[in-house]
Amino acid sequence: MTGNPMEEASGMAGEEKDQDVVAVILKDHRTMEELFRRMRSVEADRAGALEKFSALLIAHGEAEESEVYGALKRFKDVDSEEVEHGKEEHAEGNKALLALLEVDDVGSDEWDARLEDLVKAVSHHVDEEERTILNGARENVSDERRAELGSAFLREREKQLASDCGSIENVRRIVGG
Repeated sequence: MTGNPMEEASGMAGEEKDQDVVAVILKDHRTMEELFRRMRSVEADRAGALEKFSALLIAHGEAEESEVYGALKRFKDVDSEEVEHGKEEHAEGNKALLALLEVDDVGSDEWDARLEDLVKAVSHHVDEEERTILNGARENVSDERRAELGSAFLREREKQLASDCGSIENVRRIVGG
């Protein structure tokens, strides 16, 4: 980790322009899991990890919805209902993120409880998305199209990250609160 939240959250996307959208999304999922570990650790910079996580979760979800989900729904054998369900789960994760961002005392009992709500919502979504949507994409979408979707996903994610997408004000706007 570089210490630069944008580089960490983006996964240095410039190096990945030709990567499969499935691989890029999976890499983000693993980064989110690592940030969960840091947010749970009393020895880590929990507030810093939350800042990085917030930026990544919002950028990732917005990029999936604008660049990937719609395209995948057009492929036979990629489950359209699961794609729609993925959008619903993004909304649930964003609400849980906002609840955590609104807690002032990092490491308080309230912070820990809301962190676990966030972990539960995002982990559930990641597990379902990997088993259904991403496996469907891997099996039914050509390598070339997955690379195109990967590039579009990364461009949108970078745009989101550059706009301070993880700020509490932006998360409130997305959640509608």
